[in-house]
Amino acid sequence: MGTYIARRLLLMIPTLLGITLLVFSLVALAPGGIGAGLQVSGGQMSDTSRVMQMQAYLEDRYGLNDPVIVQYGRWLAQISPIKFGPRFLRTPSGDWVRPPRDLPEPPLQGWFTPPDAEQMRQATAAGLAMFEALAGEDPHERHRQLQRQAEGARRTYVGLVRAFREALADHARAVGQADLLDAKGGADPARFERLQPDRQVASWAALDAAAAAMHRDLLVAVRANAALQASFEARPYPAIGVPLLPDLMWLGPPDLGVAFSKNRPVADLIAFPVIYLVAIPTGVLAAMKRGTWVDSAIGAVFLALWSVPTVLAGVLAIGFLANNQYLGLFPVSGLHDTQAEDWTFLPTFAGGFGRGWLLDLLWHVALPVLCLVYGGFAVLSKQCRAAMLENLSADYVRTAKAKGVPRQDVVIRHVFRNSLLPLITMFVGIFPAMLGGSVVVERIFSVPGMGTLILEAIDLRDREIILANTFMIACVNLLALLLADILYALADPRVSYE
Repeated sequence: MGTYIARRLLLMIPTLLGITLLVFSLVALAPGGIGAGLQVSGGQMSDTSRVMQMQAYLEDRYGLNDPVIVQYGRWLAQISPIKFGPRFLRTPSGDWVRPPRDLPEPPLQGWFTPPDAEQMRQATAAGLAMFEALAGEDPHERHRQLQRQAEGARRTYVGLVRAFREALADHARAVGQADLLDAKGGADPARFERLQPDRQVASWAALDAAAAAMHRDLLVAVRANAALQASFEARPYPAIGVPLLPDLMWLGPPDLGVAFSKNRPVADLIAFPVIYLVAIPTGVLAAMKRGTWVDSAIGAVFLALWSVPTVLAGVLAIGFLANNQYLGLFPVSGLHDTQAEDWTFLPTFAGGFGRGWLLDLLWHVALPVLCLVYGGFAVLSKQCRAAMLENLSADYVRTAKAKGVPRQDVVIRHVFRNSLLPLITMFVGIFPAMLGGSVVVERIFSVPGMGTLILEAIDLRDREIILANTFMIACVNLLALLLADILYALADPRVSYE
């Protein structure tokens, strides 16, 4: 069994690589690229300059100018447990703090005069002075302030680099060098490196002004980046992971990235496989009470539940179970009370009953989870009942009864164990599907689930969320298949993988 499990785990690696590479390529090659949906979302990106700045920011952040295979390799290194460079830090709220990235060099340095080494040194010294000037402030607040400044300065600088490339494209058309532009009419500065600039045309003034603005803001970005680097090296938060080589290599959890559409780390939501906790016991009971009113009642109730659409069930649950005009037993929406962040994790009884964070979460998800799982009760319960009845009529059961084996042992140790195989097969499909959530239920109860999250990510081309969900669901499916094989061997001694 150990050899089989090890072989299956090794085979998961190329499977995951193939799945993630396919999804990564689809996102990278999709029309509009990453963040295309932001240009038409609510008119927020209607300004052409803001669109250009956002596109430049995304190109810089994800390295979109590199080949797709290079981008994919960078993402693999990001989720790998073996990481290189300084260890990340973790804030009290659980967010990761990464070391600041180096700034991209300004293009076409042979045509213009970029900041020299002395100016860059002075900008770096000014950044260190900026960091030291904030020495009296709280280290956490100081780092957040410097991080906001560095992010804003970097975004402005890469936006000006994009503006420079647009001005270069206009200049190329003016001097009759449009053949150097790419298929989309954009300018790749590397194609102009060996050419002599034509400073006599009217378009040169706009190009020269764009270069001056780019070089000026480069110094601003260098200063802000140096201050942030000094703050990071001061370790305002504890480091995560296990160091292997100091500041060179370390072990850490997978980094699923930060969703640019929500500006926060990609989070995973957990669904509850309640179907098995309800359907299996009732299926066993229906089989043992075959032909009685219990069997008929269980079958009728589950069949009625299976016939009710999820949309109607959610509306009725809110209208009667959550509405204060009727029962008002459950909250209407969300995952937590507005004050839950200040509560203890477990319930408290000192000075009156307090739900606590955990019980409040269970209270809020009760109705959404019920709407997600009730439809599966009938299918799984009927499957369990049919498997139990088939084994109850088998020869080995009659033999066990004839030998005087107690009825409870016959049902649990023999009949139920041999009836688990079809249930294990269904588990492979039901359990991963639970992690995907339901967009309908999430919208009805205003729950930020994975179904809605992945649809929004696809609409906005948010690569980090799409890849994180793909990677997680693929892992769960592969592990569910492996777990099913292991459960087959545990449930049926005839199954062997040796």
